[in-house]
Amino acid sequence: MKWTPATIERKRVWDEGLFTLTVRAPEVQPFKPGQFLQLGMELPDGHLHRPYSVASPHGELLEFFIVMVDGGALTPRLWNMNEGDQLDVSEKAAGSFTLEHAPAASTLWLIGTGTGLAPYIAMLRTETPWLNYRKIVVVHGARYSRDLAYQDELAHYTSRNPGQFSYVPIVSREACSEGLSGRITTCIENGSLEDKAGIAFSKDCAIMLCGNPDMLNDCESLFAAREITKHKAKSPGQIVIERYW
Repeated sequence: MKWTPATIERKRVWDEGLFTLTVRAPEVQPFKPGQFLQLGMELPDGHLHRPYSVASPHGELLEFFIVMVDGGALTPRLWNMNEGDQLDVSEKAAGSFTLEHAPAASTLWLIGTGTGLAPYIAMLRTETPWLNYRKIVVVHGARYSRDLAYQDELAHYTSRNPGQFSYVPIVSREACSEGLSGRITTCIENGSLEDKAGIAFSKDCAIMLCGNPDMLNDCESLFAAREITKHKAKSPGQIVIERYW
């Protein structure tokens, strides 16, 4: 893997251990929103690196939405970094969780938990989803309301694109005044997510899922019961999945 130098330009803390690093990395090659890059650093015992979805389209400045993992090898080090600090970024991105791999449809559902919101922020900052889908719904699941990042940006899309864009936050461990309470899967099962978004899941939807593996598996099962299935080249469906781990 080829590494390129990067400098932290900004650090935004959303909550303790939840943050976005904006890095200047001009040597990263062009990539598609939804792909991931590796972040890392050289240590005495070798190079430490991990993959992270990019929360921005390709450009000289790149955003990474990160949650610190207690006992993790890299994220505590990233959490302790600040503006001006140096790190390494992989020169080339990887992954197929992109709008190019989603089916044509009238409605685009972007469903994620935690930092699984990152690839959707990158997509929404381009013209592609706005031109290709009549309706876009972002569903972000978190434990607490304080973990719902990028609120101002998502509110901007709502006001800029009335009728086309909806944002539904879902909080599992407390009441959510502007969204839903519970788990994403529960809100799909009981119909409250579709009621809140004002549109139903159907075969005329493209559904992207990113985040917690239990959520991904459970959502896939719930959708399969409605005959909404994975989208593949040889067997077209509706669902595209990104598994972080």
